[in-house]
Amino acid sequence: MLSEERHESIVALVRRYGSATVGRLSADFAVSEATIRRDLDLLSTSGAVRRVRGGACDVRGSIRPEADVRAFADVAASASSAKRQIAERAVGCIADGDVIALDIGTTVAAMCPLLADRSLTVVTASLAVVKSLADAPNIDIVVLGGLLRPNYQSLVGTLTESALRQVRVDAAFLGTSGIRPDGTVLDSTPSEVPVKRGLLEVSTTCFLLADHEKFPGSGFLEVASLGRFTALITDRPSHPDALTLPEGEDLEVLLP
Repeated sequence: MLSEERHESIVALVRRYGSATVGRLSADFAVSEATIRRDLDLLSTSGAVRRVRGGACDVRGSIRPEADVRAFADVAASASSAKRQIAERAVGCIADGDVIALDIGTTVAAMCPLLADRSLTVVTASLAVVKSLADAPNIDIVVLGGLLRPNYQSLVGTLTESALRQVRVDAAFLGTSGIRPDGTVLDSTPSEVPVKRGLLEVSTTCFLLADHEKFPGSGFLEVASLGRFTALITDRPSHPDALTLPEGEDLEVLLP
């Protein structure tokens, strides 16, 4: 792809989603992150995009902003019973001595109080997870650095993605904003998607945590198909019409 064509495509993508990270653009266009940074600098100088740390935003104002509509604490308080049931089932998949990765989702964070007495290594980009497990006597916490999203207490961006590529974990636990009937796992924040994909890449097993409201839930960014996950952990069986996986693709569903 010629640089001019790539520039046009980058602008179109940023305008469509409101923002994009350097890491995501590098992967999408199969060029180095240094090349993408130069592209974004040129596009910013011309006024086509607004350069921000770790990526670029739409100069016109995004209809899908990175800022969260609801803060982490507000989301965590909703459907707390279902989240606790899912968290209890997820913790049952962990053995002492495991190296696990915990995503930034509120359902995943509900696992933390149940892990406090375990002997584990926890890899995370969630400050809520760090805060919850900081005093756990037998848990080593590996914090993935990056750009802080204060409202959701998470770290994102190039530094986060780079640090994630340096680790391997026995099991990763991810949240989602929604799951399409065809099994596509969704998210609503562009900067979080590369981190979720990275967790899938570095984990031996990977569990998706989703309560019944996530079918179909919300979200406009594709993370992966359900077939990439070892199992789906949810609080109740889904309606037959809520999920129809592609032919030949199986999924283990774990219930409380």
